Amino acid sequence: MKLPNRNDFVILNKKLEKYASILEKNLAISLNLNNEGRCRIGFYPYILENVCGETDISVLTDYIVDAEFNKIVYGQAINDHGIDAIFIDEDALVLRLFNFKYRKSFNPNQTQSLNDNYTSTKFLNFVINGKEQDYKVLPEKMKEKVLKANEIFNNPKGEWQVELYQVSNEAQEVKEAGNELALLAEQYAIQIIPLALPTILEYMSIRPEPIDATIILDSQAVMSYSESEKASAKSFIVRMKCSDLLRITCDSHDLREQVDLEDNENLKSSNLDFSVLFDNVRGFVRKSKYNENIAKTLKQNPKKFFMYNNGVTLVANSIDSRELPGKKKLKLNIKGFQVVNGGQTLRTIHEFNKKDADNLDSYLYDAEVLVRIFMPDSESDERHKIAEYTNSQNAIKSVDLKSLASEQIEIERFLNENNIAYARKSGDTGPDENKSYDYTIHMETFGKILKAMSGQPEKATNGLKEIFEGKYDDLFIEGFDMNAAPDMIKKYYSIIQKYKDKKINGNQLKFLYVLYFSSLFANFSEDKVIELLEENVKTYSNKYETTVVKALGSTNFRRGFESNLGALTA
Repeated sequence: MKLPNRNDFVILNKKLEKYASILEKNLAISLNLNNEGRCRIGFYPYILENVCGETDISVLTDYIVDAEFNKIVYGQAINDHGIDAIFIDEDALVLRLFNFKYRKSFNPNQTQSLNDNYTSTKFLNFVINGKEQDYKVLPEKMKEKVLKANEIFNNPKGEWQVELYQVSNEAQEVKEAGNELALLAEQYAIQIIPLALPTILEYMSIRPEPIDATIILDSQAVMSYSESEKASAKSFIVRMKCSDLLRITCDSHDLREQVDLEDNENLKSSNLDFSVLFDNVRGFVRKSKYNENIAKTLKQNPKKFFMYNNGVTLVANSIDSRELPGKKKLKLNIKGFQVVNGGQTLRTIHEFNKKDADNLDSYLYDAEVLVRIFMPDSESDERHKIAEYTNSQNAIKSVDLKSLASEQIEIERFLNENNIAYARKSGDTGPDENKSYDYTIHMETFGKILKAMSGQPEKATNGLKEIFEGKYDDLFIEGFDMNAAPDMIKKYYSIIQKYKDKKINGNQLKFLYVLYFSSLFANFSEDKVIELLEENVKTYSNKYETTVVKALGSTNFRRGFESNLGALTA
């Protein structure tokens, strides 16, 4: 794992400041804070987005129960009981708890404090041993989460995993002091996960500069491929030593170009250049069984690794090949490449190398891996199709898979011209890190907008799988008007601002209802639709003794509201 430096700290702060700006635009607020305060606030949604896989800022902020955050952002007084954020995934049966600590300055020797873990025991005890009357006085933002957490600890329906993340921007992650962490984890039957700059660096999706490398391979280990005899682009399928894959993807330009290593000590201490994974759709699950199996195969059966592993796929801007004298060796110069499939394998090989200084000589020189190196004819469209299709056979969320689709790249380019950042992935803030955008819209949120505008605002926030699978072509291809996208997005943020100005409690479902119905009934202004929606949803929720959110999610309510608006225009 790469050791962070001051530049990494500065780059992270730039990213956090962008997240503070995104939060302001999405919540229609103004953070009257200095740069340090803005970074501190942006730290919460940035980390939660990358750990929890949710990109919608309005959903992310709902996870955050920290007293200071809610006071600054919402003007609400909340007793957080010693925890800063709560994430509950009922599909995966995972409860994630977070404690955040932001440091305003960089100290390369600073390590996370164990004390931050122990402040969480206050919340854990409150959740496990609290009484129903204690929970009734909690603010709405905490009540539902605490009640669910109480059920998970005391009467779980299913085998839940509970994780406590200790998050900070310090240079070094916490190290176990004696058995303190183990005892704490055992006492509550939870997993404690330290998360500081070394891990955060893996999240930081700065769009990469082109990465080049040179490699010499046995001719018999290489098969060349081209779409036709006249095609200018030539691709290769090769049997590559894991040590060579390690070298050409490391963070040293000199090592990537050095084909004959007389001294491999620098390679033993090298790190993965994470920018080679920018176009890879799959995140890295650091503790997964899958990665342990990869490492196990490398150590126990290095010569069988080629047969047991699915391999790695690279996409390059150009590949220059040259046969060496005797025609027994082939030299490849690979320019501007990305790893679009096999990121799990690549990261594990690097981790395996760093784990023990003997692993390179003892195992990685013996182990070989299948590497496909493609140079598409049609540049970016074909590049992203290769990334999408080579990953489509794996268990990847449909929204992540579609982030590489050519139409999504086109949307990103078009919106960029309209000064709107289109974030296709977690941690992304648009195609130009140095550009100040009017708005930043995540692909998931835009999908919800399109779903609402298709006539189903009530189903827009709980059907991401349908948006990016079953209805994807209808929403993003066949029924999609690129020219209408900028105005749609600007109108969405205008509605958020109107709710803020009117001091009415808003939520994403309300915003999407107003967006759709103010477009459907052009004679009603956004302000009038807001007024009518608030009246109708209040009446409906009282009549059927349900919550506002459940009412808005009801097709019966949506149909009734549409009928009422139609009657008013008659």
